[in-house]
Amino acid sequence: MNSAVIQLLVLAAIAVFLILRLRSVLGTRDGFERPVLPVATDRPAERLRVEPPRAPGTPDNDIIDHVADGSAAAQALGAMKVAEPAFRVGDFLRGARGAYEMILMAFHRGDLTPVRPFLGPDVIHSFEETIAARHAQGLTVEATFVGVRELVLDDAVYTAATRTGEVTVRFVGEFTLVVHDKDGNVVEGSPTEIRRQRDVWTFARQMGSADPNWQLVATSE
Repeated sequence: MNSAVIQLLVLAAIAVFLILRLRSVLGTRDGFERPVLPVATDRPAERLRVEPPRAPGTPDNDIIDHVADGSAAAQALGAMKVAEPAFRVGDFLRGARGAYEMILMAFHRGDLTPVRPFLGPDVIHSFEETIAARHAQGLTVEATFVGVRELVLDDAVYTAATRTGEVTVRFVGEFTLVVHDKDGNVVEGSPTEIRRQRDVWTFARQMGSADPNWQLVATSE
């Protein structure tokens, strides 16, 4: 071989090595990955994944790790799994944690646009009323999310007639919040004071639906 061909082969080998190295460090991504909200899953391979069959009477750890075995909530979660075998309680709760931060911060910023698809009509109406009242008073909010101190599955209900699952989650969130008036004066809060807030949110979804996203349909404290 002449020297030019040898140089090309060496350069090609180096390029292949660098590509493989980058893949090992950065990993790979399939398509556009938006922030995760509570979902069954939006990846076809995962939607087909089904747990191995359990022996009759064997408890489902994915359920009893979060609610009492044999409780109404456990039975509801079991029915959701029958309606949608790919549903996992643990996956749902991980998504709920991300949803809590995204929705809460969107509310404090006063812009629900990024999370509107994940809010039920009643919640949108309630949030918009509060945001409008805040704007009418000339108030603005600066908030920084610190983390979720506590996350507990509080209840679950399944309606067979509509295949609708509802899961209620209790959060204790931590964040900083500063409220400014129209002149920029601080009227509440401090950027260094971490607040702790308790919220009880209910998410709903039609199990087996092509839309993998859950919606926040009710809030309380």
